[in-house]
Amino acid sequence: MTRATVQDESRIGRYWEVDFLRGIAVVMMIAFHALYDLDFFSSQDLVDVHSGIWRLFAITTASIFLLLVGVSLNISYARAKIRGDDSFLRYLRRGVWIFSWGMAITLSTMLLLGEGFVVFGVLHLIGISIILSYPLLKRPLIDLLLGAATIYVGLLIRQFSFGSPWLLWLGFVPRHFYSVDYFPLLPWFGVVLVGIFLGNFLYPEGARKFSLPDPSFRAPAKQICSVGRNSLVIYLIHQPILIISMQLLGIVEVGKGLALHMP
Repeated sequence: MTRATVQDESRIGRYWEVDFLRGIAVVMMIAFHALYDLDFFSSQDLVDVHSGIWRLFAITTASIFLLLVGVSLNISYARAKIRGDDSFLRYLRRGVWIFSWGMAITLSTMLLLGEGFVVFGVLHLIGISIILSYPLLKRPLIDLLLGAATIYVGLLIRQFSFGSPWLLWLGFVPRHFYSVDYFPLLPWFGVVLVGIFLGNFLYPEGARKFSLPDPSFRAPAKQICSVGRNSLVIYLIHQPILIISMQLLGIVEVGKGLALHMP
């Protein structure tokens, strides 16, 4: 089999390793959110998810997931270009679709939580990132440099507070701001850009440049890959399932927990 044939075949279907890593990130997210809910709805300080090891765990989880957003964008664009379907409109529609789910979460958390509702969460970020990254999808060096700069500036401005809330989406946070899910463009769009760079390096023209055995037809890789393929649906439903399950099992009392956070 020639190298060209291998590359042609590798452009067909999904890469199991991308789905697998995304599935791992989703499992990590669910584990963290279970602890987060336990902390949020309990009147006792059972676990601190805002600092230490669990804060690092959350950052690692988000970073893996957003790096894979960038990798997947590169692969998707390369395959769309081969089909002649790489127009900006395609990515605009996809970005708006995901952003609209983010707005649905904003509305639902605003009604449920009041203070701390999701202003600009991970779905808002991914939706906007898909749109903004379009002109950068085939510029790997710019992706790396701009991504690193975006991360640096984002970490830098976290040391300051600002008076206006209108630039929250960018990363300029007012004093005493709090949200249960906050992923501003600075620094997190930079992580997506670094992911696009990695995608260009590891999957040039959408074809895997390295050989890898495929265990995705065996457990547990098969199940983890399935989780990765359905990450958006799982993201949307996992929190209601976690909260309802904790309530039914008597682990938390949701009503009392919400009252703790009401103004």
